[in-house]
Amino acid sequence: MSILDAIIYGIIQGLTEFLPVSSSGHLALLPSLLTIKDPGVSFDLAMHIGTALAIFCYFFKDICILLKNAFLLLDFKSEMTLNKRRSLHMIIATFATGVIAICLKDFAESYGRNNTFITINLIVFGALMWVSDSFFKESSEEVLVSEGSWKKALLIGFFQSFALFPGVSRSGITLTTARFLQISRNEASRFSFLLSLPLIVGGAILKAPEIMKGNEAFDLISCGVGVFVSFIVGLLTIHFFLKFIKKIGLLPFAIYRFIIAGFVLLIL
Repeated sequence: MSILDAIIYGIIQGLTEFLPVSSSGHLALLPSLLTIKDPGVSFDLAMHIGTALAIFCYFFKDICILLKNAFLLLDFKSEMTLNKRRSLHMIIATFATGVIAICLKDFAESYGRNNTFITINLIVFGALMWVSDSFFKESSEEVLVSEGSWKKALLIGFFQSFALFPGVSRSGITLTTARFLQISRNEASRFSFLLSLPLIVGGAILKAPEIMKGNEAFDLISCGVGVFVSFIVGLLTIHFFLKFIKKIGLLPFAIYRFIIAGFVLLIL
């Protein structure tokens, strides 16, 4: 892989990880577009680490508060504050994702990177995203801090695991689920971004033994360039997505998914 190809990978990852258009789907399609050998899941994972660093930097204060209150949850006698409930719901959603993702992992890696399968996912989950955002009201209050809302966090975490399949989109499926639950776009976006961190870290840990064995070798320099580019582009994407999501909604991203699906069917 050339440096230019790595830069393209980094730009695509930095843009699509936080936009509900499926970063893994775009990365899986890139080898066909660039006429290069598929660098594999390990390289894709490295690109995700770049965007994970972007999340960590952008939401550093929020992450510190979440971690602090996660430890405070160990004190069962203390009062359940809003911040503690936020941490609890993040843990519940992460646990749900982890359990289902482990069950789906092998199947997703074996069959998920097929162009036809990616196209179907782009269309189906794009349609669901459009329906959820267009026909379901937004709550004027923060939903995921209310008592009993752990069930909603559980559902978001459950459906997030389907993002193992390219074309589904991790941010897309979490935003779609949240909007079906009448959670506002802004709250859904922030929850979705923060929820991606444990998923990426967990994926890196699970993939580490295979990478160490050398089953999926890749150029470290190209990989480093891709990670750096995905980090910078990711920071910019987070900032502008949070700024404009209230105004533009999710329909433009659903339309984009349909266009990409049509492109794959006609060209690839």
